[in-house]
Amino acid sequence: MRRRRRYDDDQDNHDRWLVSYADFITLLFAFFVVMYAVSSVNDGKYRILSDSLGIAFSGLRPQAPLIDSPIESQRPALPLPMPAPRRANPNVTAVKKEREQMTGIARDLLAAMAPLIDQGKVRVTQTDRGVSVEINASVLFAPAEAKLSQQSEKTLRAVAEVLTKVDNSIQVEGHTDNMRINNPIFPSNWELSAVRASSVVRLFVDAGINEKRLLAVGHGANQPVDSNDTAEGRLRNRRVQLMILSKIPETITEVPIQP
Repeated sequence: MRRRRRYDDDQDNHDRWLVSYADFITLLFAFFVVMYAVSSVNDGKYRILSDSLGIAFSGLRPQAPLIDSPIESQRPALPLPMPAPRRANPNVTAVKKEREQMTGIARDLLAAMAPLIDQGKVRVTQTDRGVSVEINASVLFAPAEAKLSQQSEKTLRAVAEVLTKVDNSIQVEGHTDNMRINNPIFPSNWELSAVRASSVVRLFVDAGINEKRLLAVGHGANQPVDSNDTAEGRLRNRRVQLMILSKIPETITEVPIQP
């Protein structure tokens, strides 16, 4: 009986590589599944897995234990620190305290100059610069003169008594109307306004205020508060303004101070 010839042994199988490729893809898929599964594990466990895979693929024996002692994940979790209590902003607190102090100064000045305030010759306001005291020049000086009257000296000494109790800087500003002046003593309104401010500063120094806190400024007719077209407007523009300067200036709306 003739033996049947087996063609399978003689023919090459060109699709054999698919088996190896499928095994490789399966192994690679399993590897990525494992990597994804440990993606949320802590660093200690991840390092252990990485070392194990490296040893498995290289065929080497581990030189040291794979498990750290102790494992980082087994350490007791420390309690989270409690948030520190919120404190008030020191700048806000300081500004509020300074503003209250300036308001107190304004009220003391109102009491010291109450008769002139009632007559409308003195105005006290609180501004972003501090406390402003606007005194009509007719209360302090004769027309075109810079010498303080006796009555005005009494009033200003009452003001100085209030200001000696604080240490704020004080700026004395002289102002005039736009009517020109030209005489041997005051060639222009600049000189008149500056000397009037200086006269008030000298009185404050004599009354006990430290001269380092004082500043005299002459503005002439350059900062009117009313129209120079009327007699009433020019009367108000002729003034001396005392600025008790705040140590921490802040922008606030001008507020009239009531007695």
